Amino acid sequence: MKHTLRQIFRSGKFVFGFSIFVGILLIVIIYPLIITNHPLEIVGQGTFFPPGVYVNVYDSLGSTSYTLMLEDAAAKRIASKLSEGDRTAIKEWLVKAGIPEGEIDTADTEKLLDQWVNNYDPNKNIPGMTNAKRNYFIRLNNSLKGLLSTEGVSIAVKNTETGALEESDFVGQSEYVNVSQVASVRVLPLGTDNFGRDVLTELVAATRVSLQIGFVAGTIATLIGLALGLLAGYVGGLVDDIIMFITNLFTVIPTFVLLILISFSIGQDKRGPFAIAVVIGLTAWFWTARAVRAQVISLRNRDHVNLSKLSGHSIAHIIIADILPYIASYVVMALILQISAGILAEAGLSILGLGPRTTEVPTLGLMMNWAMIYQAQILGKWWAYFPVIVVIALIAFSLNLMNTGLDQVFNPALRD
Repeated sequence: MKHTLRQIFRSGKFVFGFSIFVGILLIVIIYPLIITNHPLEIVGQGTFFPPGVYVNVYDSLGSTSYTLMLEDAAAKRIASKLSEGDRTAIKEWLVKAGIPEGEIDTADTEKLLDQWVNNYDPNKNIPGMTNAKRNYFIRLNNSLKGLLSTEGVSIAVKNTETGALEESDFVGQSEYVNVSQVASVRVLPLGTDNFGRDVLTELVAATRVSLQIGFVAGTIATLIGLALGLLAGYVGGLVDDIIMFITNLFTVIPTFVLLILISFSIGQDKRGPFAIAVVIGLTAWFWTARAVRAQVISLRNRDHVNLSKLSGHSIAHIIIADILPYIASYVVMALILQISAGILAEAGLSILGLGPRTTEVPTLGLMMNWAMIYQAQILGKWWAYFPVIVVIALIAFSLNLMNTGLDQVFNPALRD
């Protein structure tokens, strides 16, 4: 056993895949111990907050302010607030107002705003411009006035006696607060999703649930395939014919189509993660059964097996003691592939809306489904779906790399 483990961990491919997979497992285990928030807790009023550090504006006003003389601060503020859509709209208006298109550079914020300030006139009649578009340019111009302002902002409170507003504080444009001194700060490394939930916390929980589904589905599929393959390969005859007939039926029917039909018939209320894992496992055993059967057929007439038969051992004893140890390495590799296939199958079902019910726990497939429903890929909200794709790819890559490493160790034809 020690020699076998030493050989396994000498395989570079296995070690690399194993390291990735263990890293994912450690994150899944440790992260919830540090961040105890519920993965489906709504933390933001709105959809798709971008990744970043969020500081409470109200608390920051009461924090100690510091004056920093940063020359490019105003330019950065204006550039960050002026979206690509706004820049394109400004260029559109300027071109229609008679400014040559070649003189307009949307990337040059200072020049673009200078052209806008010098040429924009809300009363100017632009041919072909609708009222809605005209109102949009008026709102854009008002927002730009605030951006171009060089003065600070006054904070006023209402006088309880007179009802008049009185200035209580003044915030200059060169005043900054230290984030560590603000009471309420929330870090959202991956922003929020369409429901205003922390994507990172949700992603870790979804990875855990998807791994559980993969392990349950892979274990069920491997055990069924192993049992039927051992029985069909060793006993043969009518038993082999019946088992192979059933196996061939499952081989002919596309597995994913069968999964869709079964998941749809179960109903949304009864589709929990465990139920989906069982369904996946019950529809993914057949190729393991065929492969195990082929291995057993090549072993059943070996000398040690014949000797066990002559010794009067039972069929169960011969299968478990004399055949199973010789195919144990193949069974482990089959289990790894079944786990990977189970995770991918759940993701595919959930993307179609046929995965686990959405009110209890997230899965990687459900996160993809939510992102697609709310058009994150169209809106450019990459943080809602791209990290999920990366995690799914890493899990599948690491498991397949581990399987390749094991194959190199146990397959004589592939050994160095």
